[in-house]
Amino acid sequence: MIAEEPLSTKMNHKLRSSLPEILVTLPSLGWLTVFFVVPGVIVLAIAFKPAGAYGGIDDGWTWETIRSLGNPAYPSIVWRTVWLSAVTTLACILLATPTGYYVARSPLRQRRWLLLAVIVPFWTSFLIRIFAWKVLLHPDGILKRTLVALNLLAPETSLLYSSGAVLLVMVYTFLPFAVLPIFAAAEKFDFRLTEAARDLGATPFQAFRRVFLPGIRTGILTAVLVVFIPALGSYVIPDLVGGPGAEMIGNKIAQRTFVDRNLPHASALSACLMLAVLAPLLVLLFAPVRFRNRDKTGDGL
Repeated sequence: MIAEEPLSTKMNHKLRSSLPEILVTLPSLGWLTVFFVVPGVIVLAIAFKPAGAYGGIDDGWTWETIRSLGNPAYPSIVWRTVWLSAVTTLACILLATPTGYYVARSPLRQRRWLLLAVIVPFWTSFLIRIFAWKVLLHPDGILKRTLVALNLLAPETSLLYSSGAVLLVMVYTFLPFAVLPIFAAAEKFDFRLTEAARDLGATPFQAFRRVFLPGIRTGILTAVLVVFIPALGSYVIPDLVGGPGAEMIGNKIAQRTFVDRNLPHASALSACLMLAVLAPLLVLLFAPVRFRNRDKTGDGL
């Protein structure tokens, strides 16, 4: 009878086999710890410190800053931030998915030019692009004059300094970030599966919805993350094209930091923003597990 290998020996073998993975992961883990986890903990700690009279941080600890978040103006700002970010993400996904599909199905030479068209906006400064939209949406801008001339817009209607303007510019800004991960997933997709679905009687839309979309769900989830998280923290776009009526939580954080010089209050708002980011992030991280379990039970397609 062969003696069973001791538990300590098994653990040592397992540790040796996983050592290369640990060594590869350590630099990334160290980077995330030093530049994300530690600053996040510091920001959370500052939220419980009293504000200094001259813009600094005083000694001691207090709950006063957390209580001040009950300001009646904050719920509307938080709600505006969440719904603008969610609608921006949804619009980007709806536009980026067929775009990624079309680019992935295009011939190689045409695909390069299409990808270049997606990347070209990054060649221009972000601020310049936002100011260009501000000029375009101006009451005397060409877009307003054209819509009024076509009787599609009343002369007194303002395109600038509204939530609609913020939403439009945010979709324009974040759309390339959604197209690229979806295209990367679509490029690896085996399109013979959709052709097989068509041969089995599926319509083009059914093949797209029930075969293609589940096949690129990782790219879609990545696109949701890279759009929704930055959108929650946007403050330049609402500041330049939104005005006071389209203020987002990022604008309040900037105001508390640079104008009011109240760092504990800015940290408390930032902590709320971090929680708003972590909640959907955890949902999306566990979403693939649910998808896999559903596929195993035969309910996937």
